This record gives sequence, C-alpha cells and structure tokens, in this order.
Amino acid sequence: MTERSNTKEIVRCSWANKHPLYITYHDEEWGIPVYNDIRLFEMLCLAGQQAGLSWIIILKKRNNYRQLFHKFNPYKIAKMTAADVEKLLKDPSILRNKGKIQSIINNAKCFIKMEENGEDFSKFIWSFVNNKPIIHDWKTNHTILTQSQESAAMSKGLKKIGFNYIGTTICYAFMQSVGMINDHIMECEFRKQNLDYTA
Repeated sequence: MTERSNTKEIVRCSWANKHPLYITYHDEEWGIPVYNDIRLFEMLCLAGQQAGLSWIIILKKRNNYRQLFHKFNPYKIAKMTAADVEKLLKDPSILRNKGKIQSIINNAKCFIKMEENGEDFSKFIWSFVNNKPIIHDWKTNHTILTQSQESAAMSKGLKKIGFNYIGTTICYAFMQSVGMINDHIMECEFRKQNLDYTA
C-alpha cells in the first residue's frame, strides 16, 4: 500500500496504513533494534497484554499502562499489591483482565530475580537470535510468519524462569517490535532505515 505525502508516495507494509498510531509505530519503532532492559521489558509486557487482541488496542492504551505501571520500572511494579490489582481492574484505561494485570507484576519479579542472579535481561533476550537481528525478505505481508524456532525457544526460556503470557506467537510479535526480527516487506521504504540500525 502507498500513501501520498508532499507529492511523494511512501511505500509501507500494508498493515501500517490503517490508523495514525499504526503508521507512527511502523515508521519509528517496528523492527528497529532495542537493547535497553526497561524498554525490552515494557514491550514484552505489552505483547502479553495483546494476546488474543489487535495491537492497535494496546497502542491506544500504552501511555495509560506506562502511567499505571510506573513507566515499567520492574522494581516499583514488583511492590504492587493485591489491592493495587483490584484497583486496576476498575480502571477502563487499560485492559481489565486480572490474569494479564498480574502477569506484569509476576514478570517484574522474574526480571528482578534474573538481575539478582547476575543475568542481564537484554543479553538474555538477544541470545535467542545470536545477538544479531534476523532479516527476512518478504514480498508481501501475507507471507510473514507468526512464530518461529527462535520465538519458541524464547518462550520456553522465559517460562523456565517464571515469566507468563509469553507464548511463542507473543514472543514472535515481541521480537518484531524490538527489532530482533526485521519483517518489513521488501518494498517498504522503512526497511532500509531499519537495516541501517543493524550495521
């Protein structure tokens, strides 16, 4: 799909032409490698919130999640109580799903446990792609995968540590979002931009 802007056609992945939030996310985030621990933790948690839903729903609520979950600071999240969970279940600005809310708190505790054991979260996450982005050569969005051997291995590895809401499909979407996998189609003008980040 294309979009006319300042008399020039911008070619994007077709899914990114439906909503302004999708366009911004596609152009400025999707597929660009992320190595910051907190940013990776945030995107993993949000990917879990997406389970069974459209990503646009999470994008619309992302700032609310950041506000209610202490900007995804694991140490602050880990201190949240059952009373906090009950309060969040009454807040329409996020998904009022008890299991998903509790998963963020659970995963924060797992993140902290990793650090206490001397494990670097970013290095652990990137180890599933041998510390180098996987670059696919898709011609259309219809051929893009929803899971892979790498996402299955990540899911298994995270579950072993205690993380939840991190199935293989969730992990694949997460890997796309943080640039571990570059799934921009061949014609997408933002593909080259993202490849520059991997140099």
